[in-house]
Amino acid sequence: MKLKSKILAKKHEKLKRRIRKKISGMPERPRLMVYRGIKNIIAQLNDDIANITIISVNSSTLLKNSQELQKKTKCEVAKEVGKCIAEKALEKNIKEVVFDRSGYKYHGRIKALADGARETGLKF
Repeated sequence: MKLKSKILAKKHEKLKRRIRKKISGMPERPRLMVYRGIKNIIAQLNDDIANITIISVNSSTLLKNSQELQKKTKCEVAKEVGKCIAEKALEKNIKEVVFDRSGYKYHGRIKALADGARETGLKF
């Protein structure tokens, strides 16, 4: 079983590198990077030229602050994370981003996060 998980991890890393070759974030159009864990989802806006993280939103911190979010499903929480990162980006006058799904398939929580960010006003 350990061998299978190592093989899958290598495949995921290879896919992630292949995607990252094609996209990069700039100050005027940063990269919206998504990490999907078992319980949490993290979204960050990164400037790859300056090598800095502009904004970061974590679902675990949102869940600690809100009792309502604790009762929602993972997809609904991901949508809230997308809305939150879009609001913070619009405060810093960032309207366009490059979406980096980090090798994950575009469905479920990843799609919910992207839809939440688009609804709030981010363009990608």
